[in-house]
Amino acid sequence: MDSIIELQRQTHEEVERFERALATVLSKPQPNQQVKLANEHKAAQILDRITSRVTQLNAQYQDEATRKSELDVLSGPKPDDLSEFYFRLKSIKDHHQKYPNEIVGGLQLELAALVEDKQIEGEEDEEEEEDPISLLFSGEEGYGRYVDLYAHHTAYNNLKGLNKRLAYLQYLDVICAAEHGLVHQEVPEATRYSRDYELYITNLHTYLLSFMKKTQPLVNLGAQQAVKEIEFEDLWKEGKLPGWAEPQDGKGKGTAEGENSGEGIWCSACQKSYSKQTVYDAHLNSKKHVKAAARQATSETPPKNPNGPQDGASAAQPSKVQTHRSRIESSARLTYLVTSLLAEILATLGDTKSNVERRFSLTAKEREAELEEKAAVPVQATANADNADAAEEEEEERIYNPLKLPLGWDGKPIPYWLYKLHGLGVEYRCEICSDHVYMGRKNFDRHFQESRHAFGMRALGLPNTKHFHEITRIEDALALAEKLKREGKQEVFSQETMEELEDDEGNVYNRKTYEDLKKQGLI
Repeated sequence: MDSIIELQRQTHEEVERFERALATVLSKPQPNQQVKLANEHKAAQILDRITSRVTQLNAQYQDEATRKSELDVLSGPKPDDLSEFYFRLKSIKDHHQKYPNEIVGGLQLELAALVEDKQIEGEEDEEEEEDPISLLFSGEEGYGRYVDLYAHHTAYNNLKGLNKRLAYLQYLDVICAAEHGLVHQEVPEATRYSRDYELYITNLHTYLLSFMKKTQPLVNLGAQQAVKEIEFEDLWKEGKLPGWAEPQDGKGKGTAEGENSGEGIWCSACQKSYSKQTVYDAHLNSKKHVKAAARQATSETPPKNPNGPQDGASAAQPSKVQTHRSRIESSARLTYLVTSLLAEILATLGDTKSNVERRFSLTAKEREAELEEKAAVPVQATANADNADAAEEEEEERIYNPLKLPLGWDGKPIPYWLYKLHGLGVEYRCEICSDHVYMGRKNFDRHFQESRHAFGMRALGLPNTKHFHEITRIEDALALAEKLKREGKQEVFSQETMEELEDDEGNVYNRKTYEDLKKQGLI
């Protein structure tokens, strides 16, 4: 067995080597999100090892008795007596002579695996190992770039008493409102005091906590949450939490859901639970209750409430009030903690909203192609692609383009004469397309049959027919529609012309225009 002094020396050496490894990991370049997360998770693992070694070292220093006995043995009965020292030195030499090629500990292999990503010798690379960091995230989270709140959005819409069911983008807007105060202030008070809301906010807090641990492994979330809980306790005692208040009695707005939870006023004679005091009082004069009470009086062991030994409102009310208060306080605490976590990932929430809007604008084929591309490209290839894109961006920055000409198929500015020929310097603005600007007459003429303009016309309740070609102002389009109606051209607004079709490129046409373009071979 090694002496405690040697164990302390070894522990100090391990701590120092782990600190050097930590500096090496943190100094590595981080070209993309994957490499950054991998380095942070490795740094978190090294910090955990340093913490365990320091805790062990502190325990060894606290053991004064063992240290003193070890020093007494090494010093010997006399100041010049080194027999014990030479005896231990001889045993160490004998051991190394007997095992000359022994690997001293596994620290070197552990450091190599953390810092240099080397595999232990003897293992065969039969199959390419999957990135362990990517297994932590779902497909919607995109390696920690976005949050996946679809399940929580469904649970939110299933809450009873909501004024309005929200779409996913609207739900993200509500979540992002945590920057200006407590989240879910739009939820009615009775709903926030219910069990369903407590379950919903608990699951949301658990998900956000796990997401931040995966994306920010170097942040001490436990300490932050402890500070926020202390802040909540102070605000709760002072009653300064906006939208939340501790009920003074059991007759709060949230007690309505308790009536449906099986908790009520129990009548032991009738063996029945009543949800309201008035109903309980009314049944006391009934013949059924009188007979049941008479039978109970003659019985030696009266029946008891299976949900509790209460009889009447006086005994049932205290436990109900206590449960109700604890539920409200738990929901308020979790809401406060969720708000603090959302404030830390506001940038991620904004990116999530932008990504959802982008995916909504894609066609089904484009979404499938995007999923196949993500599944086919491994992490290392993604890193190489990011480096290649960065190099291409640097080359594009060096392209001389003082006139800001559009780029051609080769990524270089088109000739100036071609720019003038197509009139790409002329702006055409369309108010129906939300004041979108089209450069050049050709692009302007083409946009009347594209999805953007068709969506704007549909929003106005007008068909996108040839009668409205060249009409760019909303006022003119509505006036023309009234004129066509007065002239009796009702066929423009018939169901046949209002029917819309979509081509392979995602452009939307009404049936008549679609058939004309198909006959001309343009689709």
